[in-house]
Amino acid sequence: MTFRHLLLLSFLSVSVLTACSADPVPSIAPAGTPQSSVSSVPSAAPTSTPTPAPDPVEIQLSAMTVEEKVGQLLVAGLEGHAPGPDAQTAIRDYHVGGLIFFSRNVESAAQLAALTNAVKALNEGEIPLLLSVDQEGGRVERMPPEVLPLPSAQTFGAAGSTTIAARFGRVLGAECAAFGLNTDYAPSLDVWSSPENTVIGDRAFGSDPDTVAELGTAAWQGITDRGVLPVVKHFPGHGDTAVDSHQDLPVVDKSREELEALELIPFRTAIRHQAPAVMVAHILEKGLDPDRPASLSPKVVTELLREDLGFQGLVFTDDLTMGAIVKHYGVGEAAVLAVEAGCDMLLLCHGDEPLAEARAALLDAVSSGRISESRLDESVRRILFAKTEFRFTNAPVPSPDTLTIDAQIRTLLEQLPQS
Repeated sequence: MTFRHLLLLSFLSVSVLTACSADPVPSIAPAGTPQSSVSSVPSAAPTSTPTPAPDPVEIQLSAMTVEEKVGQLLVAGLEGHAPGPDAQTAIRDYHVGGLIFFSRNVESAAQLAALTNAVKALNEGEIPLLLSVDQEGGRVERMPPEVLPLPSAQTFGAAGSTTIAARFGRVLGAECAAFGLNTDYAPSLDVWSSPENTVIGDRAFGSDPDTVAELGTAAWQGITDRGVLPVVKHFPGHGDTAVDSHQDLPVVDKSREELEALELIPFRTAIRHQAPAVMVAHILEKGLDPDRPASLSPKVVTELLREDLGFQGLVFTDDLTMGAIVKHYGVGEAAVLAVEAGCDMLLLCHGDEPLAEARAALLDAVSSGRISESRLDESVRRILFAKTEFRFTNAPVPSPDTLTIDAQIRTLLEQLPQS
């Protein structure tokens, strides 16, 4: 039950108590009694319409400064196995909305739990942090060595079972939750349609869009079953690119009709089933916008994703320090363009300078009116709602039970078809 539901129940309870305490209404005369013989009793005074309970997200939002609002849009990467000066600056000075962890931050199970607890402690009484990771299985593994590795999404795609795909998602969610990580950038909903594509490959559930749609949705729903926010990716589809966006900007020359027939099918399915978050790729989709990468394009984010596909959840950019962006844009300008395009949370995974540059550019854009405060509020509102909906918290996570996690992984692996 969400915080909003609890508020609604409280409101209904108050309404019922108010109704019960009103003056009693007159008795109804038995059937056939002449109306003239019924004594005249004054009717009860009309009750006023109760004031709706205040929305906690709006209360939070109204109390925030512009600096705090801009901070909520930023997801920062950190160096090392423990919080250092970069963590202090990101959390206490910049009020970042979230952090992302990589293998460089993971040494052991106890250390990873201690790290997430330490950054939560730095955050103190502030809005809870989005603590995120790319945990996909296969070659994108971020778990500590005590946890058994998972096969790639392609392995589960070959199994062809939504039941197994959902269990795969639940294991991914359980892994994250055990270490205090509340957001997983998974699963990939890319359709691996080009053998030249090396950045996706076996990270996809397969080459058939309907299979990817069905199994990918089962997987992200499994992640939510463990209370973890899944972020499906890489919209509008990274499976037919010859260039790795980590290195440079991929260009895809497909019409909207061609994308609808392949790449967009899994995302349409996920959105129809109310996926809570989407990551937009750094890909120049010439059939959608010949001038800007998808992550910086209003035509892709606002017109296609939000308006045409009806997506109302959180929109993340891929990492703005990737080659696809830094070789063609400054990080600060890219951050502003991303927000103008309709993105909510901006990943800045490597280095404290890009984080500072993005923050300064966004503050300048709001100050100059290039980004209105109402546009800023739109994103912050969605961020606060997601954090409430998924019950993000500053409370420390207990010592992780890796034996139970490994047992779940073994059980899952036993369900895969034997080759």
